Amino acid sequence: MAKTVRETIRQTLHYHLKRKKGLVFGQCLTAVGWVGGTIPKLSERDGLIELNMADVANGGIVAGAGLSNRRPIYVIRYQGFNWFNAPIILNFSCKSKEIWKVPCPIFIRGIAMEGSIGPVAGSSHHSLYYRMPGVRILSPMTPKEYELAYKSFMREEEVYYISEHRGSYDNKIELKDSLSDNCDLIIFAISITRFAAYEAKKELEKKGYKIGIANILWIKPFKIKKSYLKALKKSKYGGIILDDDYPQGIINDLAYQLTHVSNNKVYSLGLKNRSAGFSKKSDNLPPNKKDIIKMAEKIIKNKKNDNN
Repeated sequence: MAKTVRETIRQTLHYHLKRKKGLVFGQCLTAVGWVGGTIPKLSERDGLIELNMADVANGGIVAGAGLSNRRPIYVIRYQGFNWFNAPIILNFSCKSKEIWKVPCPIFIRGIAMEGSIGPVAGSSHHSLYYRMPGVRILSPMTPKEYELAYKSFMREEEVYYISEHRGSYDNKIELKDSLSDNCDLIIFAISITRFAAYEAKKELEKKGYKIGIANILWIKPFKIKKSYLKALKKSKYGGIILDDDYPQGIINDLAYQLTHVSNNKVYSLGLKNRSAGFSKKSDNLPPNKKDIIKMAEKIIKNKKNDNN
């Protein structure tokens, strides 16, 4: 039977603790559902370490474990908490190997979710890490992608920021690119928006449009695959890149890179430029199927008008 992303994460952490003698740090790891069922039911004797609620200090504790070559996995239950945890990791752990020749490998599980949970415990904040050197950023949404991310981390001596989303935890399906040489529009999707991209593709193709999908796992370094470039260059109306972070960061930059190498315009669609609240009216959610369809049809309409 196929594993879910949730099961894959839990088994990966169990393997890391019991077989690799690594460490796992985080807050409320063994309470309130064991972080969405992703934490193995082990104890401190196994290396599963509960941290206090002082987020500013916890980044330093994990950095120390990284320096001792225990390859810590740091579970940040809400990605918004990175604003308290990230300073020591970005300013020390990510720079340690380059400046002092002392590796400080850390596997950071930054977990996003959505749905009226306020300004801190909201969607993704991987753009916070994107602009700094010394860190890899991946956003796995499938079981095999998560396994790949962990194996890559264990082969290297770098800080890895793994941008998770609770919306992917029940997923068992491996999401494949869907690209061809005759697409009207290419949708490049990051994190949880990948699922909405496939829903939008189905609806747009019912309307007669040929839509390509490119799944972005590796955010940094971002490698423009030959298949991406070939499909984008030949697409009629360019592309859209989606994310559940604010566009003034990763996706605006990636959209520029894709536009530059293909000479075909790529637009960005992410969170709205405002804070999220605790009610549905004040929430700030990632692009959904309707948002993607609306933008795609607007791009196609404008391009057609320009050509007339």
